[in-house]
Amino acid sequence: MGAANEQIRVSDTVKREIERRRREGESYNDVLERLFGTDRDRDRDLLAGAGFWSSETAEQARENREASEEKSIERMQRRSQDE
Repeated sequence: MGAANEQIRVSDTVKREIERRRREGESYNDVLERLFGTDRDRDRDLLAGAGFWSSETAEQARENREASEEKSIERMQRRSQDE
């Protein structure tokens, strides 16, 4: 990594999020490069496709997740009663 030649302003919230994701020995720039990718892996956009579900698909996914959570809770309750 070269010397910093640009400065950007970020909110306190964004700075805290970068710090949360920062690994030992990483600079802020390192974190951002890791999260956004570098020239060699531009094709790997982590946000590509985000938010492209239809309303119906998103609602079905929510319903499936909620049903799964309910089943999990019921299973745990049964197991605790069996003990």
